[in-house]
Order: sequence, then structure tokens, then C-alpha cells
Amino acid sequence: MRAHVTKKTLSEGLGLLERVIPSRSSNPLLTALKVEPSEAGLTLSGTNLEIDLSCFVPAEVQDPQSFVVPAHLFAQIVRNLGGELVELEITGNELSVRSGGSDFKLQTGDLEAYPPLSFPAHADVSLDAAELARAFSSVRYAASNEAFQAVFRGIKLEHRPDSARVVASDGYRVAIRDFPASGDGRNLIVPARSADELIRVLKDGEARFTYGEGLLSVTTDRVRMNLKLLDGEFPDYERVIPKDIKLQVTLPATALKEAVGRVAVLADKNANNRVEFLVSEGKLRLAAEGDYGRAQDTLDVTQGGPEPAMSLAFNARHVLDALGPIEGDAELLFSGSTSPAIFRASGGGGYMAVMVTLRV
Repeated sequence: MRAHVTKKTLSEGLGLLERVIPSRSSNPLLTALKVEPSEAGLTLSGTNLEIDLSCFVPAEVQDPQSFVVPAHLFAQIVRNLGGELVELEITGNELSVRSGGSDFKLQTGDLEAYPPLSFPAHADVSLDAAELARAFSSVRYAASNEAFQAVFRGIKLEHRPDSARVVASDGYRVAIRDFPASGDGRNLIVPARSADELIRVLKDGEARFTYGEGLLSVTTDRVRMNLKLLDGEFPDYERVIPKDIKLQVTLPATALKEAVGRVAVLADKNANNRVEFLVSEGKLRLAAEGDYGRAQDTLDVTQGGPEPAMSLAFNARHVLDALGPIEGDAELLFSGSTSPAIFRASGGGGYMAVMVTLRV
């Protein structure tokens, strides 16, 4: 087998696989990469038993022959090659990697022992890949990193008649993004770490979903993935979304991010990075206090609602996370100083963050 492939495209494909394939494992085969050449190019695949990933790299191939090599070592060799065109050649149990004046010899692994990876040929429903990646990216920050929180470590994907919704929560905040979708899809919970890899590989075109038992397969024009899903029932997050809005504030999201970032420098790290919000007479005053002093910042806002003034407190880090996906003006909806608050983009856009307040 001999193949010629550009360093750039091969490095990009290996970069995707490196994120999934473990660098160390009690089973050495899981640290390996399987390469399946065809006349059209190379199919690279690997697994960590939670995610199976396969991607296609265009190449010129003669006498196709599949092989297995150490994934991270192979990727490191390719990245450090000096030339722009890479030649791969299999001789017995040895892979030659050549480019420019470089020539590496790499021992191949046991192809027969490599765990079989299969991907479905049909699709149950299709979603816009870019919209799906944007939605997952918008809410990812709210998913929990705590092992004991079970389904909170995942992102829920809900299918509706003419739209889809992704939801993440750690019990203190909820992040929601709605986006256009069609088809009869299932509701499921994707582990947050698996969603990270989906965000990385989903670009343009369609993301085709195939449902299995506790498994979701996602296929694009270049990449195929099998993801293990989380079991369990996602909590009823809609009951924490406030309905009775008493005060509404609109201001540029960037200005609010910068102001919260400034005062949070002196916020007490042992008291939930507390930043106080005081809204009154078209002004939003931000204040924080810690062991080393106090900080205050005042912003002009557009104010509405039956309440003339309100004082609330939030975790500064949570506020900055919630504002991250918002471009243009942000709309802050308050129902009371001890009730959850809504942060969303003014004029819609499908994104919304709901946060609990700290005691005033």
C-alpha cells in the first residue's frame, strides 16, 4: 500500500481523532488508530469506548491495505514533518512516513485484534450541522462537571414539531437554545464531553442522526460518530423559568460583561463571587466587596416594568457565562430579589439563561 496525502488534511483528520483516542489505557489497542485506505482516500477511526469516531481524508492511494498504528505518535510525526506532501507506505509490519528529507519507520499493530467499529448507513432525522453546533456551544457552560450530578453532566436535546431545543443545567442555572429543525426526532441526553467533540466536528451541511439503544450515531459528509447517551430523566427545568416579570432592563451585552468583569476583581471568592445589581431610575449599579476593598460601576440602561427599583445579587462567573452567547443588546428580566432571573438577547434569537439569585 502506498498513499500520497497533504500534510494539512492528514493533520486535521488526526487532530480530530487525537481528541477521542486516549494516550494511555489498560488496553493498548484503545490508544491505536485504524487506517482504512481506499482509492478515494483514507478513513481514520478510533474509540475510547464512550465515543467512536471516523473521519475521511482525501488521498491518492495505490493497492489499499488497512493498518493500525499508535495514534498520538503517528499524529506527532505528521505534525513535525517538514514537507507539505506526505507519503505513506506499508511494508510487512512497518509503516513508512516520508516527507521532504524525512523518513520515519513505525511499527504497525495487530489489525485482527482491533475492536470492530460500525456506523449505520441510514438516517432517522437530519439537523443543520452549524445550528446544532452553535446550540450545543451556547449552553455547554451550564452543564455540571460533578460526577455525582448524573444527568446534569449532560445536555438535553428536545425535538419539537418545527424546532429543536438544547438545555443544560447544574442546578444553579439553566441555559436554553432553540433553533429551527424538522423531522420526528427523539429526546435524549448527550454527555457534555461528547457534545464538546460534536461541536468540534460539526461544520456546514447536515448532521444525520440514527438512534440506537442508548446510542446516538451522527454522520456528516466527512465524519461519523457513535455517542453513548446518559440514562435518566432530565429535571423539569421549565418550572424554574419565571413568568411574572416585574422589572426589565436592556443594555449592551459587551458593556455589562466588561463592567461585571471589572467589579468582580474585588468580589469575595469565598462568597460565590458575589456581585450586587441595583436597578433604579434608568441606572444599573454593580457593586462587589471582598477582603481587600470594594468596587462599584454604574451603567445607563433602558428600564421597564411595574417595579421602579430592585436589588439582586449574582455569582459574577455565572453572569459572565450567561452573557457569553449574547451579541448586541442583552435583556435582563427580574421577577424579584430572591427569584430566578432571565438573561437573553434583546429581540429574541432563541437563547436564554435562567439563574438563581444570591441572598441580598
